Amino acid sequence: METYNSLIPPYLHFVIDNMAAHCDRDRMASRGNLETGKLRQNMEEQLDRLMQQLQDLEECREELDEEEYEETKKETLEQLSEFNDSLKKILKGDMTLVDELGGMQLAIQAAISQAFKTPEVIRLFAKKQPGQLRTRLAEMDRDVMVGKLSRDVYTQQKVEILTALRKLGEKLTAEDETFLSENATASLSQFEKVTGNMGSEDKIMALASSGVKTKT
Repeated sequence: METYNSLIPPYLHFVIDNMAAHCDRDRMASRGNLETGKLRQNMEEQLDRLMQQLQDLEECREELDEEEYEETKKETLEQLSEFNDSLKKILKGDMTLVDELGGMQLAIQAAISQAFKTPEVIRLFAKKQPGQLRTRLAEMDRDVMVGKLSRDVYTQQKVEILTALRKLGEKLTAEDETFLSENATASLSQFEKVTGNMGSEDKIMALASSGVKTKT
């Protein structure tokens, strides 16, 4: 009795084998994309939790004495640093993950060095959300005009947002560039210096070994 395979013309065996190989590769790629997606979701959830801790701390600052505030903030920044170390190990040698999560590590380093102090801006920077950053900036422009936001807070957050937009590859206006250069803090200038003119992987490796210290 003839088998099924013996009834298939020889040239079709090659086509079928190639189709099977493509299907295997597609399944592997799909599995890899799924695992990367789950990893990214897990990392974002951990980052959200830490950013919420920082935000809650700032909102409750008036209820805490200075020593308690500083100690709690220090503990949260230490947790961020540990998270950053874990992320660095995950990213090592995997360019796919560098592309996916490299921006997150830049944002975390900005928080650890206190170049960025606004949890929501750090969160949007980490998640590569330039549109939402611009929306927040537009809302701040309105709030400062009507007195709902102090000029000092506005300046600090606008500098952070413009820096994040620049790091995300967004084009800034000449006016924004001037504002940034005139209002950048020492810690933010150091962060810019360390991460300027480098690719994602280079930035990550430089930040991992840099001694960026908190400055005022």
